[in-house]
Amino acid sequence: MVSAILLAAGESKRMGQPKQLLPVDGQPILVRSLRNLITSQVDEVILVLGYYAELILAEVRRYFQEGFKVVVNPYYREGMSRSLQEGLRQINKESEAVLIALADQPFVETQSLNKIIQAYHNTPYGIIVPTYRGQRGNPVLLSLKYRQEMESLTGDVGCREILKRYREDVLEVEVDSPGILKDIDTPVDYHSLQV
Repeated sequence: MVSAILLAAGESKRMGQPKQLLPVDGQPILVRSLRNLITSQVDEVILVLGYYAELILAEVRRYFQEGFKVVVNPYYREGMSRSLQEGLRQINKESEAVLIALADQPFVETQSLNKIIQAYHNTPYGIIVPTYRGQRGNPVLLSLKYRQEMESLTGDVGCREILKRYREDVLEVEVDSPGILKDIDTPVDYHSLQV
Protein backbone atom coordinates (compact mmCIF):
# COMPACT_ATOMS: atom_id res chain seq x y z
CA MET A 1 0.00 0.00 0.00
CA VAL A 2 1.00 3.58 -0.66
CA SER A 3 -0.65 6.29 1.43
CA ALA A 4 -0.75 9.96 0.46
CA ILE A 5 -0.59 12.76 3.00
CA LEU A 6 -1.84 16.07 1.63
CA LEU A 7 -0.45 18.93 3.74
CA ALA A 8 -3.00 21.77 3.90
CA ALA A 9 -2.68 23.10 7.45
CA GLY A 10 -0.58 26.20 6.80
CA GLU A 11 -1.47 29.78 7.63
CA SER A 12 -0.80 31.18 4.12
CA LYS A 13 1.07 34.12 5.67
CA ARG A 14 2.67 35.23 2.42
CA MET A 15 -0.67 35.07 0.62
CA GLY A 16 -2.56 37.04 3.29
CA GLN A 17 -5.64 34.75 3.07
CA PRO A 18 -6.27 30.98 3.07
CA LYS A 19 -4.72 30.04 -0.26
CA GLN A 20 -6.31 26.59 -0.07
CA LEU A 21 -9.62 28.22 -1.10
CA LEU A 22 -8.39 30.49 -3.90
CA PRO A 23 -9.97 29.48 -7.21
CA VAL A 24 -7.96 28.03 -10.07
CA ASP A 25 -10.01 27.31 -13.18
CA GLY A 26 -13.19 27.60 -11.13
CA GLN A 27 -12.21 25.29 -8.27
CA PRO A 28 -10.37 25.91 -5.00
CA ILE A 29 -6.67 25.10 -5.13
CA LEU A 30 -7.07 22.43 -2.45
CA VAL A 31 -9.95 20.73 -4.27
CA ARG A 32 -7.82 20.38 -7.41
CA SER A 33 -4.88 19.00 -5.41
CA LEU A 34 -7.14 16.56 -3.58
CA ARG A 35 -8.89 15.39 -6.76
CA ASN A 36 -5.56 14.61 -8.42
CA LEU A 37 -4.61 12.38 -5.49
CA ILE A 38 -8.00 10.67 -5.19
CA THR A 39 -7.94 9.73 -8.87
CA SER A 40 -4.35 8.45 -8.72
CA GLN A 41 -3.07 4.99 -7.80
CA VAL A 42 -2.52 5.82 -4.11
CA ASP A 43 -4.38 3.48 -1.77
CA GLU A 44 -5.53 6.15 0.65
CA VAL A 45 -5.47 9.94 0.99
CA ILE A 46 -5.08 11.73 4.31
CA LEU A 47 -5.86 15.44 4.28
CA VAL A 48 -4.17 17.37 7.08
CA LEU A 49 -5.86 20.65 7.97
CA GLY A 50 -5.07 23.24 10.65
CA TYR A 51 -5.53 26.96 10.06
CA TYR A 52 -9.20 27.70 9.25
CA ALA A 53 -9.82 23.92 9.27
CA GLU A 54 -13.62 24.10 9.59
CA LEU A 55 -14.05 26.66 6.82
CA ILE A 56 -11.72 24.79 4.47
CA LEU A 57 -13.28 21.39 5.17
CA ALA A 58 -16.78 22.76 4.58
CA GLU A 59 -15.68 23.96 1.15
CA VAL A 60 -13.96 20.67 0.31
CA ARG A 61 -17.11 18.74 1.32
CA ARG A 62 -19.02 20.62 -1.38
CA TYR A 63 -16.96 18.62 -3.89
CA PHE A 64 -16.19 15.34 -2.08
CA GLN A 65 -18.07 13.43 0.60
CA GLU A 66 -15.66 10.50 0.68
CA GLY A 67 -12.38 9.22 -0.70
CA PHE A 68 -10.11 10.67 1.95
CA LYS A 69 -9.51 10.86 5.71
CA VAL A 70 -9.29 14.19 7.53
CA VAL A 71 -6.84 15.01 10.30
CA VAL A 72 -6.92 18.38 12.04
CA ASN A 73 -3.49 19.37 13.32
CA PRO A 74 -3.93 21.61 16.37
CA TYR A 75 -0.17 22.32 16.30
CA TYR A 76 -0.09 23.70 12.75
CA ARG A 77 1.84 26.78 13.90
CA GLU A 78 4.81 24.48 14.59
CA GLY A 79 5.24 24.03 10.84
CA MET A 80 4.96 21.52 8.05
CA SER A 81 6.87 18.79 9.89
CA ARG A 82 4.21 18.62 12.61
CA SER A 83 1.45 18.28 10.01
CA LEU A 84 3.37 15.43 8.36
CA GLN A 85 3.67 13.70 11.73
CA GLU A 86 -0.06 14.10 12.47
CA GLY A 87 -0.78 12.54 9.08
CA LEU A 88 1.63 9.66 9.68
CA ARG A 89 -0.30 8.73 12.83
CA GLN A 90 -3.40 8.08 10.73
CA ILE A 91 -2.01 6.00 7.87
CA ASN A 92 -3.16 2.46 7.33
CA LYS A 93 -1.10 -0.14 9.18
CA GLU A 94 -0.65 -2.02 5.90
CA SER A 95 0.98 0.95 4.23
CA GLU A 96 4.62 0.62 3.24
CA ALA A 97 5.25 4.06 1.75
CA VAL A 98 3.94 7.60 1.93
CA LEU A 99 3.54 10.18 -0.82
CA ILE A 100 3.90 13.65 0.70
CA ALA A 101 1.85 16.14 -1.31
CA LEU A 102 1.41 19.89 -0.89
CA ALA A 103 -1.99 21.58 -1.04
CA ASP A 104 -0.62 24.54 -2.98
CA GLN A 105 0.37 22.44 -6.00
CA PRO A 106 -2.88 22.05 -7.94
CA PHE A 107 -1.11 21.38 -11.24
CA VAL A 108 0.50 18.08 -10.26
CA GLU A 109 -1.17 15.75 -12.74
CA THR A 110 -2.53 12.33 -11.84
CA GLN A 111 -0.25 10.72 -14.45
CA SER A 112 2.78 12.25 -12.70
CA LEU A 113 1.59 10.85 -9.37
CA ASN A 114 1.11 7.43 -10.93
CA LYS A 115 4.59 7.49 -12.45
CA ILE A 116 6.09 8.17 -8.98
CA ILE A 117 4.06 5.33 -7.42
CA GLN A 118 4.94 2.89 -10.21
CA ALA A 119 8.63 3.72 -9.83
CA TYR A 120 8.39 2.83 -6.15
CA HIS A 121 6.69 -0.49 -6.92
CA ASN A 122 9.05 -1.40 -9.77
CA THR A 123 12.46 -0.46 -8.36
CA PRO A 124 14.40 -1.16 -5.15
CA TYR A 125 14.65 2.54 -4.24
CA GLY A 126 13.06 3.82 -1.03
CA ILE A 127 12.77 7.50 -2.01
CA ILE A 128 11.23 8.64 -5.29
CA VAL A 129 11.62 12.26 -6.39
CA PRO A 130 9.92 13.60 -9.54
CA THR A 131 11.86 15.82 -11.92
CA TYR A 132 10.85 17.95 -14.86
CA ARG A 133 13.63 18.78 -17.33
CA GLY A 134 16.12 17.78 -14.66
CA GLN A 135 14.68 19.98 -11.91
CA ARG A 136 13.41 18.31 -8.73
CA GLY A 137 9.84 18.91 -7.61
CA ASN A 138 7.06 17.54 -5.42
CA PRO A 139 5.45 15.35 -4.24
CA VAL A 140 8.12 13.04 -2.87
CA LEU A 141 7.46 9.40 -1.99
CA LEU A 142 9.29 7.77 0.92
CA SER A 143 9.33 4.21 2.14
CA LEU A 144 8.11 3.93 5.71
CA LYS A 145 11.50 2.56 6.64
CA TYR A 146 12.18 6.31 6.99
CA ARG A 147 9.26 6.84 9.34
CA GLN A 148 11.48 7.50 12.36
CA GLU A 149 13.38 10.18 10.44
CA MET A 150 10.12 11.82 9.36
CA GLU A 151 8.84 11.74 12.93
CA SER A 152 11.99 13.48 14.17
CA LEU A 153 11.72 16.46 11.80
CA THR A 154 11.00 19.83 13.40
CA GLY A 155 9.88 23.22 12.15
CA ASP A 156 8.58 24.28 8.77
CA VAL A 157 10.62 21.83 6.74
CA GLY A 158 9.92 18.99 4.40
CA CYS A 159 12.05 15.91 3.89
CA ARG A 160 15.02 17.60 2.21
CA GLU A 161 17.42 16.51 4.98
CA ILE A 162 16.31 12.88 4.66
CA LEU A 163 16.95 13.03 0.91
CA LYS A 164 20.45 14.39 1.54
CA ARG A 165 21.26 11.81 4.21
CA TYR A 166 20.11 8.83 2.13
CA ARG A 167 20.96 10.05 -1.37
CA GLU A 168 22.03 6.54 -2.45
CA ASP A 169 18.39 5.43 -1.95
CA VAL A 170 16.92 8.29 -4.03
CA LEU A 171 15.58 7.68 -7.52
CA GLU A 172 14.76 10.67 -9.69
CA VAL A 173 11.84 10.04 -12.03
CA GLU A 174 11.32 12.35 -15.00
CA VAL A 175 7.68 13.33 -15.55
CA ASP A 176 6.06 15.06 -18.53
CA SER A 177 4.38 17.91 -16.66
CA PRO A 178 5.88 21.06 -15.07
CA GLY A 179 3.11 20.96 -12.43
CA ILE A 180 5.52 19.32 -9.97
CA LEU A 181 7.51 22.57 -9.91
CA LYS A 182 4.63 25.03 -9.51
CA ASP A 183 3.46 26.03 -6.06
CA ILE A 184 1.40 29.01 -5.03
CA ASP A 185 2.82 30.95 -2.08
CA THR A 186 2.30 34.63 -2.83
CA PRO A 187 -0.21 36.85 -4.65
CA VAL A 188 2.37 37.20 -7.44
CA ASP A 189 2.53 33.38 -7.81
CA TYR A 190 -1.25 33.20 -7.89
CA HIS A 191 -1.78 35.95 -10.43
CA SER A 192 0.98 34.65 -12.70
CA LEU A 193 -0.81 31.31 -12.88
CA GLN A 194 -4.10 32.98 -13.72
CA VAL A 195 -2.75 34.66 -16.85
